[in-house]
Amino acid sequence: MSAAGLRKVRVGQQDIACRIDGPAQGPAVLLVHGVLTDHRAWDAVAARLASKFRVVRYDLRGHGGSSAPPPPYTMEELADDVAGLLDVLQIDQVHLAGSSLGGMIGQQVGARHGHRLLSLTLANTGAVQAAPAAWDERAAIARKSGVAALAEGTLQRWFTPGFIEKSPDEIDRMRRILCEVSVDGYVGCAAAIRDLSQLALLTRIGVPALVIAGSQDQATPPAQAQQIADAIPGARLVTLPAAHQAAVEQPQAFCDAWLSFVDSQGS
Repeated sequence: MSAAGLRKVRVGQQDIACRIDGPAQGPAVLLVHGVLTDHRAWDAVAARLASKFRVVRYDLRGHGGSSAPPPPYTMEELADDVAGLLDVLQIDQVHLAGSSLGGMIGQQVGARHGHRLLSLTLANTGAVQAAPAAWDERAAIARKSGVAALAEGTLQRWFTPGFIEKSPDEIDRMRRILCEVSVDGYVGCAAAIRDLSQLALLTRIGVPALVIAGSQDQATPPAQAQQIADAIPGARLVTLPAAHQAAVEQPQAFCDAWLSFVDSQGS
């Protein structure tokens, strides 16, 4: 999938780039990407889901084609962007799946805008920040040298060594997406991730929830996924053989787990 179907809509004081694939009358799925990527990180998942679902993707503030308000950003603001986008698109309810920062945003949406959700999937994410200083350091590097200076270390965290070796074209594609992210967008989102403290919110999530972990995810290890699954009433936990970008590294397994979960809800 290319950016050909991308359009911009006004949400609050900013322009958000989004695209919609699949049947107009299908159940709506909102895919929320992580920091230093954009909606294209979901290409393989979206392609698999669009035969049945109305797949909505968008670019976070300062990522992809969306505008970049001055940093810092808060998780609450990023979650309110979701509610505002759904309002503009006139979509009442969605299945929300968020990866990494997208999963952190999803936690906020589930707790504060839960009436907009049919279900919630939280992939490769955490609820509490264990290393805030690292995010300040990365933000300082981005300000000084640009986001490209973060690329190699980030890609090593995102993917297993085997995937990096076997899929050089996909690694190059993700590197290009990363390098297009604005400094303000990265710094703003990094501040929200640095300040992550949402464990107490999770008990307020009342929609069906799936938590997806990567068995080799060093950025948000499986123990963090277990912590989230334990805190959300009735949540299901699935572990995939991947590092931090399970939806990119294992899109078929990701979709199989997600479809099984949604089917079990009768949706």
